[in-house]
Amino acid sequence: MKAVVHVSLKSGVLDPQGKAVADTLARMGYSEVGSARVGKVIELDLTGAPDKSAAEARVKEMCEKLLANTVIESYRIELV
Repeated sequence: MKAVVHVSLKSGVLDPQGKAVADTLARMGYSEVGSARVGKVIELDLTGAPDKSAAEARVKEMCEKLLANTVIESYRIELV
């Protein structure tokens, strides 16, 4: 089973990297881009997970402990 974790900054948290991307795109002529937010995607190959709900619980635990800073970031888990 594979888990895909999408981590992004919570709304209201400044995103200097996203601002740099949006500013650069505007300078390149992509004026339709008003703003950008940058996040990360983490793919985990899971082995030995007994079922989907147990796998999701384990990945949630990983996110809470290491993969996301839950003070300023939110995350979304996809199991495939």
